[in-house]
Amino acid sequence: MVKLAAITALGLIGLAGQAAAVTVKIMPFGASIVGAPGCWRAILWKKLQANGTTNTDFVGSNKAPDCGFPYDGENEGHAGALATEIVAKNELVGWLSAAKPDVIVMHLGTNDVIQRKPKEDVIKAYSALVDQMRQSKPTMKILISQLIPIDPSKFDNANAGITELNKAIVAWGPTKSTKESPITIVDNNTGFNTTTDTVDGEHPNDKGNTKFADKFFTPLYSAIKSVS
Repeated sequence: MVKLAAITALGLIGLAGQAAAVTVKIMPFGASIVGAPGCWRAILWKKLQANGTTNTDFVGSNKAPDCGFPYDGENEGHAGALATEIVAKNELVGWLSAAKPDVIVMHLGTNDVIQRKPKEDVIKAYSALVDQMRQSKPTMKILISQLIPIDPSKFDNANAGITELNKAIVAWGPTKSTKESPITIVDNNTGFNTTTDTVDGEHPNDKGNTKFADKFFTPLYSAIKSVS
């Protein structure tokens, strides 16, 4: 009887552990491509759900915009935001303190390029943002997207700057990544067509949003599984 009781108790502990599976907080972070409306996030959430990955909580001070179906859509996508200005204003610290994410999904820098900020300044801002993320949580998992292209006819061919910044991101990522807080660079630029995948040469349409979600899915799934 004692042995049976002990086995039963162990079984209940095991069930309790399963019931208390870690909820992973994910913060989408960036400018209008992330938050206004950023429906790639809705598609990404739906893909996770369909895959059985339901222990997620998307977080941020912005509520979910309408993307045609209910989804968990809180985010920190702020229209017009620049990486360099977010650092200068120390805005990320407050957002992190309020949301306490485990994973960051970031696409940020398009407005810096449009406003001709030097790529060196943007990369310096990236490093400062990553430092703040790790101050919030030393084991933060960080997904940083290469920027999607802009129609070369817009903003006096700002797309040339996008290309240069994307090269810099690829070179920078491994130098800032750590075992405890890995940085994964996600290539959302390759295969993205400004004519067929955007509504205005800059922001994704339905087709572009699907491409975005597809590119983010595998690295995000891996990041979720690595959170403990």
